[in-house]
Amino acid sequence: MKNKFVEYPKCSTCQKAKKWLQENNVEFEDRNIVTETPTVAELTEWMKRSRQETKKWFNTSGLKYKAMNLKEKLTTMTEEEKIALLASDGMLIKRPIFVTDTQVLIGFKEEEWKTKIKM
Repeated sequence: MKNKFVEYPKCSTCQKAKKWLQENNVEFEDRNIVTETPTVAELTEWMKRSRQETKKWFNTSGLKYKAMNLKEKLTTMTEEEKIALLASDGMLIKRPIFVTDTQVLIGFKEEEWKTKIKM
């Protein structure tokens, strides 16, 4: 499987991550999180592999997250409902997402990526 870089091109963090990947010669296939929003099946698999709880997958600084008052609503939702909500709108998902054969990283923390991505 080729590495997947799932991003929102206008996001400054995604731009930094993409630049970092290119500078470190890490091969990847680019995917726009809005035009090709991850499916429920993809998100479910990626979440297991990331070992991050579902709430970590929400873009808590996003306008839609705040407008929908998700901080309050998520506390009463099931895991399935949360994943379905994420799959309904790419702007609700924390980004970028980097998917390899062995792991899934969400958000860009350069130090973490340095230690976890094989170059």
